[in-house]
Amino acid sequence: MGKRRIARELALKILYQVEISGSPLESVFTDFWENHVYQSEIRGFTESLAKGAVEHREDIDKKISTYADNWDMSRMAIIDRVLLRLAAYEIQYRDDIPHAVSINEALEIAKKYSTGESSRFINGVLDRVAKEQKG
Repeated sequence: MGKRRIARELALKILYQVEISGSPLESVFTDFWENHVYQSEIRGFTESLAKGAVEHREDIDKKISTYADNWDMSRMAIIDRVLLRLAAYEIQYRDDIPHAVSINEALEIAKKYSTGESSRFINGVLDRVAKEQKG
């Protein structure tokens, strides 16, 4: 598994913890890194993704809500919601990552951590976010 995939999965776990606990991101980082040791490159990318998703959460959630037809954010599975935020952050704010890579990574991670139907839902939402970004 590539370093960036590992970092994305770690960011998912960190943001899931933030979502469940309501704890500040920095506090979750402190606890998380005490129990997980990774190369600085992986840790750096993980933190940049998590910080970006939290920093831009309001805008990202509006975008996701626009394209998640008939789905309120609060009704989404937490894993799906967090994964959508991560990938939408990459698509909207990270010019160094191709949209197709962000979407594909989100789909592969969804297959590992979420339900069988989640991939189709996530793909549909992220595809629309990416198309708007390009347009």
